[in-house]
Amino acid sequence: MERLQKVLAQAGVASRRKCEEYITAGRVEVNDAVVTHLGVKVDPEQDEIKVDGRAIRLQKKMYLLFNKPRGVITSVKDPEGRKVVTDFLKGIKERVYPVGRLDYDTEGLLLLTNDGEFANLLTHPKYHLPRTYLATVKGVPHGTVLEQLQQGVELDDGPTAPAEVEYHDIDPEKNQTVIQITIYEGRNRQVRRMFEAVHFPVLKLKRIQFGPILLAGLPRGKYRHLDKHEVEALKAAALRSHNVQNSK
Repeated sequence: MERLQKVLAQAGVASRRKCEEYITAGRVEVNDAVVTHLGVKVDPEQDEIKVDGRAIRLQKKMYLLFNKPRGVITSVKDPEGRKVVTDFLKGIKERVYPVGRLDYDTEGLLLLTNDGEFANLLTHPKYHLPRTYLATVKGVPHGTVLEQLQQGVELDDGPTAPAEVEYHDIDPEKNQTVIQITIYEGRNRQVRRMFEAVHFPVLKLKRIQFGPILLAGLPRGKYRHLDKHEVEALKAAALRSHNVQNSK
């Protein structure tokens, strides 16, 4: 027997937290009875479970690495009809959804899954998996600017945690610099806002690493399946980061 919200998340309905909201909102039925509290345990092999009147089915767990192009929405649908990341997942029959997000103008590494527990592990604020980006900025920031970013900068939603920052490439002709930055938080548009705070706006942004997973070798707009070892490495890295934070 397993908790209802866990079974829903494993079936790819949504993240576990979102599934809890569905339950408390009265959108879930177990054997034709509406369930509204979170303590219920079910047997997914025996019990009939419905969300909004539709029976769920247990799915094969999928873990995908996608190289998101710029100008694509990190979502499974868009009311304005713009391209979304799942438009690129030809051949994937299971319903998967993004783990976290990359904004419209950012490209690079994006994970997708139908494993709600896995997604929650990688995105919950109590875990601090590193995310590494290449940020192309106008001008050539002095070393003291990089030191500011390393120590953390003040944003409108509070100071950022220390980051790892280093020069990646400098183009004097274009007066542009590519800086590699690794952050340990997942705030909205955080990297862009950090560079804006030190007066070097980002012209182009690409995520190249998430925890132990590297983007290297995957063409833009393409995806691949994570193997078992990569999935386990992500889980282990998330739990390890949590233990490190608790020991401080």
